[in-house]
Amino acid sequence: MAFYNIRPAALADEPFLCEMLYEAIYVPVGEQAPPRSIVAHPDVARYLAGWGRDGDLGVIAEDTATGGPIGAAWLRLWTKDNHGYGFVDTETPELLVAIRRGHRGKGVGTSLMNELLRTTRSRCRAVSLSVWPENPAKRLYFRLGFEIVGRHGRAWTMLRNFE
Repeated sequence: MAFYNIRPAALADEPFLCEMLYEAIYVPVGEQAPPRSIVAHPDVARYLAGWGRDGDLGVIAEDTATGGPIGAAWLRLWTKDNHGYGFVDTETPELLVAIRRGHRGKGVGTSLMNELLRTTRSRCRAVSLSVWPENPAKRLYFRLGFEIVGRHGRAWTMLRNFE
């Protein structure tokens, strides 16, 4: 039996999503993590600004023992003028996922992504994301059917087609 439950994200989850936004930032081995204030930088803050707008969708994993949130996966639709690092087009939402330290490597991320992808497949033709080639999470993305479709700086843009 899993030690966590998954539920839909709500407007009230925005503070936790902000915490997860920071955790989603990949820090290469040997490099120092950026200050938490980075989530206020416009390039990062856009991933949650106005959370709950049309096209926003997310799921939260909660520890069954404590009821506290331990991870999240969410996605947003973008415009050509306002988009994230994994932008493909205005009809393809970009996905982010993060798990609290101490809960990683236990299947939480896989479960969150599977639930979000299951929920999303009836709403759009594909989902994108951005990942650094050095990030171990890329193995999960490949396993879930994401393919590299481009680059943004050092990061790969990956796409999971539903068609």
